[in-house]
Amino acid sequence: MKPPPAVAYVAPFAVFIALRWLPFPPAWLAPARFTVVAVTLAVFSRRVTPRRPAFPIGSILLGAAVMAVWIAPDVLWRGYRDFWLFHNGITGVARSTLPVHLKSSAFFIGVRVLESALLVPIIEELFWRGWVMRWVIRADFESVPVGQYTALSFWAVALLFAAEHGPYWEVGLVAGVVYNWWLVRTRSLADCILAHAVTNGLLAAYVLIFDRWQYWL
Repeated sequence: MKPPPAVAYVAPFAVFIALRWLPFPPAWLAPARFTVVAVTLAVFSRRVTPRRPAFPIGSILLGAAVMAVWIAPDVLWRGYRDFWLFHNGITGVARSTLPVHLKSSAFFIGVRVLESALLVPIIEELFWRGWVMRWVIRADFESVPVGQYTALSFWAVALLFAAEHGPYWEVGLVAGVVYNWWLVRTRSLADCILAHAVTNGLLAAYVLIFDRWQYWL
């Protein structure tokens, strides 16, 4: 029996979130999660995953701008992330829990970079802007064109996207608004995936070059 249309958009993200909470050591969990999510994406989502951005240069520049916004508060204000709005029992704490030995493991770092820069942008964009943003407009989401705007769908996705990012919720909100705007502007999910990939790829480089592991919670 053919699965419901939403499965293609929801399954990879749902599997990714579920696997984050498994009580396994990070050295085992990261490659297992990458493999399982990649397989889920290939099996269920291949037909709905767009591959050709319409505005690649604009998407790359936008992704770089979002990355700059993401790190700007912590660069400009010492101790900014310790403020109670970002450091509490609800949002969590912006502190890496990775064991020290994994920070020098080429295999682990390679998996995390691939996951962050390639896998996460696809599964998050399929879920948030490919499905949720359209489903909020109409339950029969496939009848809603990609990038169709309503205030409710736009801001609901932006706020939920912010909540997903814990102690980085405020820059997550900015990112959500920007990615939503880009989708409405381009009507291209592929461009949002590219922008998101650039953001995450540059952030991964920043983590590794400047030893800012708190961005990889």
